[in-house]
Amino acid sequence: MSRQTRRSFLQQTARGTAAAALGTFAAPAIQARGASERIVVGIAGCARGRTDGEELRKLGAKIAYTCDPDQGRAERVKNILGAERAVADLRKILDDRAVDAVVIATPDHWHAPAALLACQAGKHVYVEKPCSHNIVEGRRMIEAARRSGRVMQVGTQTRSTKVFQDAIAMIREGAVGRVLIVKTWTSQQRKNIGHCRPSAPPAGVDYDLWVGPAPLVPFQENRFHYTWHWWYNFGTGDAGNRGVHQMDIALWGLDMKTHPTHAAGFCGKMYFDDDQQFPDTQYVTFEYPGDGAAVPKRLLVYEQRIWTPYVQDDCEDGCTFYGDEGYLTIDMQKGWKLFGRKNVLRKEAHGKYDTGEHVADFLAAIRSGRRPNADIEIGHLSATLAHLANIIARTGRQELTFDPQTEQIVGAADANALVARTYREGHWADVRKL
Repeated sequence: MSRQTRRSFLQQTARGTAAAALGTFAAPAIQARGASERIVVGIAGCARGRTDGEELRKLGAKIAYTCDPDQGRAERVKNILGAERAVADLRKILDDRAVDAVVIATPDHWHAPAALLACQAGKHVYVEKPCSHNIVEGRRMIEAARRSGRVMQVGTQTRSTKVFQDAIAMIREGAVGRVLIVKTWTSQQRKNIGHCRPSAPPAGVDYDLWVGPAPLVPFQENRFHYTWHWWYNFGTGDAGNRGVHQMDIALWGLDMKTHPTHAAGFCGKMYFDDDQQFPDTQYVTFEYPGDGAAVPKRLLVYEQRIWTPYVQDDCEDGCTFYGDEGYLTIDMQKGWKLFGRKNVLRKEAHGKYDTGEHVADFLAAIRSGRRPNADIEIGHLSATLAHLANIIARTGRQELTFDPQTEQIVGAADANALVARTYREGHWADVRKL
């Protein structure tokens, strides 16, 4: 990568600044918002949504709504963010023409339905990772964003954080030579969620709204707030929770704009004796085409151990690019380190992913009409890796062949059935009907 190319790369990926969010990008576009107008936002999902809302408010956005089926939580976050109204039903936000954008920080099973409904209502979308609950939904989200002309940013914040933009630029310009393998991992000790029986939902919770378009099952304490991550109907496991961040960094460094052709590995529940359905241990390798004779193929490896009371390579969650001249490790909580031959530390930088810069990039994209740093098409590529890893886990298959063009699994009907999901019959947020 030449100096000019490096400069262009950094300029292109470092748009997420507060100044940009407040309107310094003046290039007009069909869907652009005037620089002097205050952007009005609704927050759907008041756990992670609180953090996104706080950053948006700092940048001058107006928080009009907080939305959560847990009315007590919606009210608490309304007061924290200075929002005008707290509601349980997303449709109240979508019906308000004054709202420009919606933050979707709900459980994963609501990401795609809420995003599609928001685009239909003319709203821009900031959707937390993973962007989708399954592969088919991710493609529908891309189509909705393009059809409506709305901005759809995915919450993979490293894409807008300068310290990591610098690291990616170094990889692209050959700091570690030819990159053949990228290894990603998440190694931490999560809690046992125990064994529970169905019970009545807590007071103030509209459980029917919370379940939404997913198949209706009785309320159960260990598949509600946060622990929904570990249930097939509602979450995507830790591959979609923490792993997707690392896999997104890997695809970013490789400048990958396609899906893998093969996925192979082992996924299982080796440690926890509890109700969670997703595996606590995953080792999956994804195979990509290379850049020709010099690099005939590339491998992306995902490792997951959510029962370990220690970290790997000084990173709880990490991504290492292995080249023939060295390697570079990125820790989104700490920064990066560049090593040369014989593991000699050549350079390092400290920093943490920046949610503020990422939502600033979202606002800047709304104002300018350009695509954001973590556009939905980018988020779909990384989410698909999590989905493929989970399909291996659910089917017990050790290998999958994937067609990047059709986004279908070849020669395995049971696995291919899981590129989509089952919806509650007749529900208003059934993605198939949106």
